[in-house]
Amino acid sequence: MFAFFIVLVLLGIAVYYVLKKTSRVVITEKNGEVVTVRKVGLSSGLILAILGVLILLLIFFSIRIVPVGHAMVKFNVLTKRFSLSREGVTFVPPVIYKTYIYDLRRQEYTMSSRKGEGKKKNIDDSLWSPTKEGLQVGIDLTCWYRIKPDSVISLHRRIGPDYDEKVVRPAIRSIVRHVISEYPIMDVYSEKRRMIQGEILRRVRELLEKDGFIIEEIVLRDVHFTPDFSKAIEEKQIAQQEAERMKYVLEKERKEAERKKIEAEGTARAIEIVSRQLKRNPEYIKYLYVDKLSDKVQVIVSDQSTIMNLGDILKKGK
Repeated sequence: MFAFFIVLVLLGIAVYYVLKKTSRVVITEKNGEVVTVRKVGLSSGLILAILGVLILLLIFFSIRIVPVGHAMVKFNVLTKRFSLSREGVTFVPPVIYKTYIYDLRRQEYTMSSRKGEGKKKNIDDSLWSPTKEGLQVGIDLTCWYRIKPDSVISLHRRIGPDYDEKVVRPAIRSIVRHVISEYPIMDVYSEKRRMIQGEILRRVRELLEKDGFIIEEIVLRDVHFTPDFSKAIEEKQIAQQEAERMKYVLEKERKEAERKKIEAEGTARAIEIVSRQLKRNPEYIKYLYVDKLSDKVQVIVSDQSTIMNLGDILKKGK
């Protein structure tokens, strides 16, 4: 604010000097002699009006509005000092100050293989990294972060407005490569993916928070492989499905064999029981024969060796 008043004073002096230069001396003569000498210039009221208009213009061009969720870094070229203005109206005298706007809201940095996504929309910006076996795996990733309000000036002095490309991107890519290289390729694709995501988040926080960033979350959006590895995975899955099918068939046949075995054992046991009964009572065979006849057949046992059909006898009698 002190610098602002200095500008006003300098402006007033400049206006006064210009108006003084515009004044002139008029000499009138009568009969060859000087009659009067007077200064003709702008009136003091007009001078004040011009000065007031210039001051209003200066004030108008000094008013700046900082958007909601942003902060303005101001650098005084005379005192070589930085100051910070938060959202709302602020006065920034022209010429004396240089200003820079920083977004304090949540920001996103995405690296993706899909065109139209992320900071580099026209190229495949997926992060390719070697795994523990040395195989290449592609990672699509999004990082959500914010700038600490009390670190904006420090961030501006050390890094500058393009911090996302100078710091955020290189840090994330470096850490992702280090973390992925510690895991086998199938762990990156399996249930350990969430654990890997958490490890990346922890390391990125450790690295970037000291520079004035608040890392909110890192999301592994997609994992993809080279065409050769994808083909190998597909073939392996087909083989696994075939193995599961064969396992089902074998299990079904095993159960069927067990059923037949149990059935055979039951039959053998029944035969054994019948054999024991026949040895004890030979007539038991006739009982079994009669028991197996149709329900429509009526029988008469005439003696030990003869079985007569009662129905046939009745028909002959008619």
